[in-house]
Amino acid sequence: MKTLGVLGGMGPAATVAFLAQLQALTPAEGDADHIRVVMDLNPQVPDRNKTPKKAEAVLGEMAEQLKTMGAEVLAMPCNTAHAQAAGIRRAGLPFIDMIAETTATARATGAEWVGVLATPGGEALYRTALRQHGLSLMTLDGADRDVFMDLVYGVKRGDTGDRARAEMRRLAALLANGGAGAIIAGCTEVPLLLGQAEVDVTLVDSAEVLARACVAACLADV
Repeated sequence: MKTLGVLGGMGPAATVAFLAQLQALTPAEGDADHIRVVMDLNPQVPDRNKTPKKAEAVLGEMAEQLKTMGAEVLAMPCNTAHAQAAGIRRAGLPFIDMIAETTATARATGAEWVGVLATPGGEALYRTALRQHGLSLMTLDGADRDVFMDLVYGVKRGDTGDRARAEMRRLAALLANGGAGAIIAGCTEVPLLLGQAEVDVTLVDSAEVLARACVAACLADV
């Protein structure tokens, strides 16, 4: 069993939710069957959109520290920060690409048009990845994009109440009604406000996809 290193804190609630999924998705009869995790939950990672070079440097340092702590596989439950993944890969450990794994899962749904609920940085990553697979991207625009970002930052403040959930359902419905055959929850805060039962098309939870990939990678030789 390989030790998983997690670069977290972007944001904290989403990282905790990811770890819960990792635990729930691991086939285990007892404590010793679960994956050993070393992590750095670092909410002080510089802004991935405004200061990408600083963010990449800090993520690189985190990856090196996790390697020193015994990590054999690295993962980061933050879509946007995958734009700075080069810094992480310099640590020389296998890095599970959340964008690639989620895109592959979305492709497997058979949808030709895929809606994406993500930050502008996350949208850009998914736009490139989806196009490489011949898929078309649908995103929010104008005031609805602003609402989405407000909801994301609201989760970081602890707001996961009924109003926030209703607004995220509305935004997902806009994409589904606009023709999206599947929707990627491309920001790890989204699943804290939106579940599959609240969406009329397949909801691809990027955090869940990453958790499954981590389990597979860490248990590959067991």
